[in-house]
Amino acid sequence: MTISLQLDKVSGEPSTRKALSDISLAVAKSKKIVVVTGAGISCSCGIPDFRSSDGLYALVKQRYPDIVLKGRDLFDASLFRDATSTSVFYTFISQLKRSIDAATPAATHRFIQTLDAKQKLVRSYTQNIDGLEERVGLRGSSSQHARTSGKKKLRLKVKEVRNVQLHGDIHRVRCTFCSAEMPCSEEHLHAFENGKAPDCPECTARSEARVARSARALKIGTLRPAIVLYDEPHPLGDDIGSIQTSDITRKPDMLIIMGTSLKVHGLKKLVKDFAKVVHATGTGTTPNGSPKKQKHWQGKVVFVNKTPPGSEWSDIIDYHVAGETDEWVEKVLEDWKKLRPSDWEIQQTLDNTDECSGFKVVKDAATKTKGKGESGLGFLFQCVTNFNSIAAPKRNPNVENVPPEDSFFSSPTSPSKKPVSAPSSPSKRRQSTSHYSDVESSPRKRRDIAKIADGMDRLDMSERCKLFADATNVTKNAGGDDLVMGELEPSKAKVRRASTSVVSKEGHPRSRSVAKPRAGVWVEIAKKP
Repeated sequence: MTISLQLDKVSGEPSTRKALSDISLAVAKSKKIVVVTGAGISCSCGIPDFRSSDGLYALVKQRYPDIVLKGRDLFDASLFRDATSTSVFYTFISQLKRSIDAATPAATHRFIQTLDAKQKLVRSYTQNIDGLEERVGLRGSSSQHARTSGKKKLRLKVKEVRNVQLHGDIHRVRCTFCSAEMPCSEEHLHAFENGKAPDCPECTARSEARVARSARALKIGTLRPAIVLYDEPHPLGDDIGSIQTSDITRKPDMLIIMGTSLKVHGLKKLVKDFAKVVHATGTGTTPNGSPKKQKHWQGKVVFVNKTPPGSEWSDIIDYHVAGETDEWVEKVLEDWKKLRPSDWEIQQTLDNTDECSGFKVVKDAATKTKGKGESGLGFLFQCVTNFNSIAAPKRNPNVENVPPEDSFFSSPTSPSKKPVSAPSSPSKRRQSTSHYSDVESSPRKRRDIAKIADGMDRLDMSERCKLFADATNVTKNAGGDDLVMGELEPSKAKVRRASTSVVSKEGHPRSRSVAKPRAGVWVEIAKKP
């Protein structure tokens, strides 16, 4: 059953005030909100309405007094069948475009952008063609930046689209023949004001190129506003259907409908699909099999409009807030800041609690940002670096596998080798210069090193012999001579270079140097007497 709330009686009736406060709390606590809007949210933006004495219908009557057209007829696809009704349509659209260009976004548009900035907005769906949502930062489905390049199944970037324009965009024009789209320029508006449609420049260029090479000219289409009329398919219908399906699978927990009478069949189906998913939020069963109890702020469908919804929406819409959408969103933001002030706090500096904490207070990084790479991450990195410099233990220089500090053995550091730096996170271990370090190694390795050191201390090093010093190393060579090897005295050390003759394949002898014997070892061949 739909509960009706009068926005102008919020100060008088406690029940109304309590219900509106609960709705504001639901907006503040919900994490996945879908917004559906209509023409009612743009009435306060300076755009004239259709039916008043100085509205757009009256302007059309002044230019074409003999034409009798209803309001729906100006947005019906059948008007292109007649040249006169087509001219009236172009004149009407040109006047509407002029009014929209002079308009400014209202509080409702900024409220939707706030939901997106707080990461609560799943997506916005609008019937409006004014494109005011994009002026506040919500990229529309008609934007050129949201289109994909190349021949793909989907022509829209789903993640880029924040506002789905169900009825197109008045700021763009589309060719009736080749379906090429482009921004609506002043030249196009001037032609529309005179009731004429300008020629498509792309069709004209292709036709002229064929005529230049003596080929048959092509048909040239005309430009029309890129809006969707009654009984006309949406050029991006498949893409919008895919976006809607994707948003339903995300299981939104709140639906807000503002400024629409819910008369269009396609919009009615969209609202009912989302409302069904929203009402199921927080329900189901727990792993133990017991049913879940929905929280009091979950699964709400709110309808904000001057006129109440029809009887068919009694089981779908939970609350009807009668009043202006701008007034309601301002109250929601006011209650939100009172109920959850932490959502609006922005901490720009870090408090200095203690000198040993490794943090220090710095000036606001946002006001001092000059370069592209400067951001708040620089302050965070500085804090982490200071913390690591304090918390890291001092390294023992006399550890295993550390190169000696000798100018003869030391070599200049290669520019390709990076020095040991601080860890990227306090939870990570500092990188070591040696993975054999006996200081930073595991306890088991330290015990093994201690055992080896203890065993080396017990060895008796007094009976060490020189290599090849005993008589057991005396052997005989192939010629029967004794091969005696021993340590060469420093006075007898000589550098000898023997040369042997080697015959090459061509038969010419060539010399080959024999490798110099190892230093400190001499070889003597003694013949038997």
